[in-house]
Parts: sequence; C-alpha cells; structure tokens
Amino acid sequence: MPTHAEDRLAIRELVENWAVWRDAGDWERFATVWHPVDGWMTATWFQGPAAEFIAASREGFERGVSILHFLGGHTADIAGDRAVAQTKMTINQRSVIDGVEVDVVCTGRFYDFCARHDGEWTIVRRQPIYEKDRLDVVDPASRLELDPELLARFPVGYRHLGLAQTKAGFTVKLGLPGLTGAAVERLYVEGTEWLAGSATAGNPH
Repeated sequence: MPTHAEDRLAIRELVENWAVWRDAGDWERFATVWHPVDGWMTATWFQGPAAEFIAASREGFERGVSILHFLGGHTADIAGDRAVAQTKMTINQRSVIDGVEVDVVCTGRFYDFCARHDGEWTIVRRQPIYEKDRLDVVDPASRLELDPELLARFPVGYRHLGLAQTKAGFTVKLGLPGLTGAAVERLYVEGTEWLAGSATAGNPH
C-alpha cells in the first residue's frame, strides 16, 4: 500500500495535472484526472459531469476563450481511499467588455473531493472557493465603465469574473462559496462527511 507521503504527492500531482492539461488543451490526458463515473465540476460558468465539462472546455478553447489557472499552496486530508484537497489558485480570464480588452484575476482555492480508483487518485468533485477578484484593462490608455447593477449581482469573491463572463455570453451561477458565509461552511461539512464515508461527495447541484 502507498504511504501517506506517497498519497500526498500523488494528490498534489493530480491537482497540478488538472491545471496544466486543461489549460494546454491536452484533452485525452485531462480526462484521466477525473473519476470515470462520478466526476463532477462546478464553476461560475459550468456545473455538470466531468465529461460535459471537458467537452465545453474544449469547445471554448477552440474558439479562443482564454481561461488560465495558476496554483499555489496545497494541503490534503486523507482517510483511506478518500481525500479532500485544498489548493490555492488564481483564475485568469482575458475577455472583451464593451469593446475594451481586459484581464480578470480571481483568487481562491480549489476544494477537491478525491477518491482512489483502480489504484490511482482521481477527482470526484471539484468546487472552487472564490475569495476575491479584480479587473484590469490590458491597454492602460483605455477607459472602461462597468455596469454597477450587473456588478452587484454577483458575490464579492467573483464579482468582476461574473460580469466579464456574463458579457461574454455565459450564464453565471450565483451563491458559490466565498471566503466566508453559509455556502463555504456547507462545503466544509460536506468535505468532512466525505472523509467519514458519505455516499456522495456533497450536493453540488
């Protein structure tokens, strides 16, 4: 059996592979990070099975949607063949708002429900936690005025990201976990229950 240290390294590699293969458009290898039956992704712009997320990501990649991920500190709680991993991350999206090119940077954590499948660690459910974000115009000489009503529609953790994605034609989900609040507290409970043997990885729907 793998040691605890080996499991930690494998889970960290799993999380890193997700970011590198997804952003590079390496779709065949990207599919291997997910649990083949239960894989589920929740994001601002997508909620559904991993296979559908891969297809949607690929379609966006091929038409030039620019969403990149960068990773930071990492920790994992492991209980047998299950784990909950948390990884500091940023989501970087380049977009055009009202004719002005912008970069939106959202800082948070990937909160991953993981399980060993056929001896390999896989992601059963990924739920980002959105802590704060910002928007910058790419050309400093450009001027952009944001719609305050649209901006106020979204939680503070992904306010600018939500606005940019809405302007790009995405339907953005409200009420996703932030740094504090009921949604993230519920997520922590679901993570604890997952490690204790719950039948499902919380309720992402």
